[in-house]
Amino acid sequence: MSDKFKKIFPKAKKPLIAMAHVPPLPGTPLYDEKLGVQGLVDHVKRDTEHLLNAGFDAIMFCNEGDRPYQLKAGLEASAVMARVVTECKPTDRPYGVDFLWDANCALAIAVATDAYFMREVVTGVWESDMGLWNTDAATILRNRRNFSRDDLAIFMNITPEFASPIGTRTPAQMAQSTVVSSLADVILVSGPMAGSEPEISTLAQVREAVDKNVPVLLNTGAKAETIADYLKYADGCIVGSYLKVDGYTWNPVDPNRAKKFIDNARSA
Repeated sequence: MSDKFKKIFPKAKKPLIAMAHVPPLPGTPLYDEKLGVQGLVDHVKRDTEHLLNAGFDAIMFCNEGDRPYQLKAGLEASAVMARVVTECKPTDRPYGVDFLWDANCALAIAVATDAYFMREVVTGVWESDMGLWNTDAATILRNRRNFSRDDLAIFMNITPEFASPIGTRTPAQMAQSTVVSSLADVILVSGPMAGSEPEISTLAQVREAVDKNVPVLLNTGAKAETIADYLKYADGCIVGSYLKVDGYTWNPVDPNRAKKFIDNARSA
């Protein structure tokens, strides 16, 4: 694994990263004005506490509730997201930030909150539920340098949810070129939707194609019942939906499901 990844996870052989999904933020269609900003913070604090108690190696904060997603973040949502991360971030473990689907916003919030890593789609062109989706890895990496945060790991999702690539390259080919041309710190492999798994064969092919020093993580669809099969090829995973009550993405975290996932993954 890369030195940057090892510095973030010095002890975890295959890091298990849990999602702290933020309910709809101000300025988005599903924002609950009765809950308010403090209610958002309290919700994420409870979920984060359950995830830390279960034993996850890191937490990833994400504005999962902001449907329908934008490619350019709104000011209200991004400002409150920064507050949520600041108030809920763990003090004894690494944490990261994602902002669907604005990579520059994710970077800015990660920098503002002293995050260890960020996740986003920064390469390729996609047809998606959000419309035609273009990316700009060059600007993201230059902005990271301008922020003096070369230590901030960028997890690059090469098979984003709710989208299909414009082109004919395989995921393995896209992963390989993303590492070479866009300097990916970590490659993520996702299924077609939040909570849905990719084919194990796709993950295996990506792992085979990419430089062994670059970690390849399972990004969606991790479940207690199947995580052992995916960890044969993945260098770790990010998990969210499975950890919720009834495995439903929009529910709060279920401590029992979180603990079951950790137990199964650790014994894999």
